[in-house]
Amino acid sequence: MKPPFRADQVGSLLRPAELAQARAASKRGELDTAGLRAVEDRCIRAAIEKQESIGLQAVTDGEFRRDWWHVDFLAGFEGVEGYVAPLVVGFKDTEEQPPMIRVTGKVKRTKPIFVDSFRYMKSVARHTAKQTIPAPAMLHLRPGRSGISKAAYPDLAEFWTDVGAAYRAEIADLGAAGCTYLQLDDTSFAYLCDEKFAGALAQRGDDPKKLAYTYAEAINAAVANRPAGMAITMHTCRGNFKSTWVASGGYEPVVEALFSADVDGFFMEFDSERAGTFEPLRFVPKGKKVVLGLVTTKFGELEDKDTIKRRIAAAAKFVPLEDLCLSPQCGFSSTHHGNNLSQDDQWRKLERIVEVAKEVWG
Repeated sequence: MKPPFRADQVGSLLRPAELAQARAASKRGELDTAGLRAVEDRCIRAAIEKQESIGLQAVTDGEFRRDWWHVDFLAGFEGVEGYVAPLVVGFKDTEEQPPMIRVTGKVKRTKPIFVDSFRYMKSVARHTAKQTIPAPAMLHLRPGRSGISKAAYPDLAEFWTDVGAAYRAEIADLGAAGCTYLQLDDTSFAYLCDEKFAGALAQRGDDPKKLAYTYAEAINAAVANRPAGMAITMHTCRGNFKSTWVASGGYEPVVEALFSADVDGFFMEFDSERAGTFEPLRFVPKGKKVVLGLVTTKFGELEDKDTIKRRIAAAAKFVPLEDLCLSPQCGFSSTHHGNNLSQDDQWRKLERIVEVAKEVWG
C-alpha cells in the first residue's frame, strides 16, 4: 500500500527532555550548532526506532529540529520572516501565542530548507520516511494582505506565483533526496469553518469562501510537477498549541474547496464535537484517501478501541472503508512546548492506532 497508510500519524512528537535542554542551552550560547545537531540526531534516531517498533509504516523526525511547525520552514524563504504580534482570534486559555509570518520582499527559495534534515531521517529509517512542511496558505491566512509587502507585491497574483515556484523547488529537491511521502500541513480550511474566525477575515476585507479556493489552488501550484513516485497528503486541524485550539465548526463551509486540492489523501481532525459530523465526507473524490483523526493528541486519556471502530464504521457510510485510514487528529507537539500529555501517553496512543488499524483492515 502506498501512503497514506492504514495506521498513520500527523508528524510531530513530544520533545525528549535531553533535546529541550540542549535547545535551551543553544539559545543561551552554551552549546554550539554542532553540539545541538548531535543531540537532535540522537533523539531523532531513537524516535524513529520507537515508531518502527510499534508498527508504524511511516516514520517522521518528530519535527525535532523545529521550534514552530510553520515558522521554521517559511522563514527559510527569502522575503519571509516571523515576528510576534497580538492575534484577533487566538488560542484558547493561554496568553502565549505563536509568532506571526510576514512577507517583506519577493518570495524566493534561494537554498534548500528541510532537504538536509530529510536526508538524515531517511538514512536512519527502515520504514517510509515522511516529510512534513506547512502549506502555502500559512503565508497569508493570519496576516492577510496587510502582512504582504505592497511594494514587493502590488498584485497578489504575482505573490502566489512566486510562492508556488518556491514550493516546487523545495519539493523537487526533496524528491531528488529520496522523499516518497510528503505532507502539507494547512490549518486554513478548518479555521475557515469557524464563524468567529471567518467573520474576522471578512472584516479585514477577505471573502472566506473565496479564500478556501485560493488556498486549494496554492496547494495545486505547489505540487504541480511533483516528483514521480511521491505521495502527497494534506493535514488540516483547528489549531494545536499546548493542548489548546483556535477554531470550532464542521467542514461543510469549505469541503468542496478542500477536496479540490490535488493530493492523494486528506488527514482530517474528527476527535471532538468541534469538528462536526462525517457528512461532509460525501464530497470526497473517488479513489482519494481520508485519514480519520479520531485519536486526540490534546490529552492523555487513551481512546477505547470499540469506540474508534464504531466511528470508523460511521465514516464508512460516506467513504468506502478501503479508502479510509486512521491517525491522531494532529501532532503531539506542533511547537517546541508540546501538548499536555506524557511520552508514555503519546506512544500508547500511536500503539492503539496501529492495533485498531490491524483489526479493522487486517
